[in-house]
Amino acid sequence: MADSIREITERIRKFSAARDWDVYHNPKDMAVAICAEAGELLQHFVWQQPGQIEERAASHREEIASEIADVGILLFEMADRMGLDLGTVMTAKLDRNEVRYPVDKAKGNNLKYNQF
Repeated sequence: MADSIREITERIRKFSAARDWDVYHNPKDMAVAICAEAGELLQHFVWQQPGQIEERAASHREEIASEIADVGILLFEMADRMGLDLGTVMTAKLDRNEVRYPVDKAKGNNLKYNQF
């Protein structure tokens, strides 16, 4: 990765503060914005059939990357505004998932952990 979570978060913080947007970025509105941007990402794949998905991903790579960035930026900012260290909470979640989805049970299937 080019930059650390902390560096990117600081840049997002400065960007928002310089525009006096902080008043609009409460947890509810951040969550709504994340969902809206995730919807824009999903829009690239709506109605695409299995044989079309990879082609769509390749042919719209830049637009899809932009939507992924929007989701990521909002996620980083929401975590920061809530006082969460994103790297720490992500690592903790990965640790929990390693327990929930042991390789011997999860490998090669898409079952939820409580369905093993």
